[in-house]
Amino acid sequence: MTTEETTNAEQTDVPEHVLAGIRVAILATNGVEQVELTEPRAAIFDAGGTTELVSLDVGEIQAMNHDTEAADVFTVDRAISEVSADDFEALVLPGGTTNPDALRQSTEVVDFVKSFFAAGKPVGVICHGAWTLVEADVVRGRTLTSYPSIRTDIRNAGGIVVDEEVVDDHGLVSSRNPDDLPAFCAKIVEVFAVTRHPVLDAGATADAG
Repeated sequence: MTTEETTNAEQTDVPEHVLAGIRVAILATNGVEQVELTEPRAAIFDAGGTTELVSLDVGEIQAMNHDTEAADVFTVDRAISEVSADDFEALVLPGGTTNPDALRQSTEVVDFVKSFFAAGKPVGVICHGAWTLVEADVVRGRTLTSYPSIRTDIRNAGGIVVDEEVVDDHGLVSSRNPDDLPAFCAKIVEVFAVTRHPVLDAGATADAG
């Protein structure tokens, strides 16, 4: 069974409109791993939610397959300078190596990510996406997983790293790689469905807010 088929199968028991009224920012730029953008976006849409692709600038971004092969081009909905966490109920950070490396160099991106944690809003992150969380200093004391090559960075930033398919630490949902997408997509839908109630411990990251 393909990743796409598995993801669809995972979503069949999700109520059709469980995310009705939920707005999710997907934060990405050039080099984003395509399936880590498209699969969560499809899962959110299938559950009745809406998404906006937020990037460093307006225009288009180039996605990649397996981090090295050019894939599709995606139109950016809004630039980071045009948005705030108040516009959304949740955030998704896809991976790909060059994508988060570029994002974490933007002060506006770092502040945007911090504001989700300060407001107690849920965040989904997969693969190398956690690099941006490290830069925002919001992993301290939290348990999460990631692609193996950035786990030392997470530990150095005070995070607790585990090697699991999907981890939910009080609304911070994380997974390791595209193979984990079925579990990741199912979990973010489950967690985002209760975004009307703060699920992140904002107090734990007050210094980062």
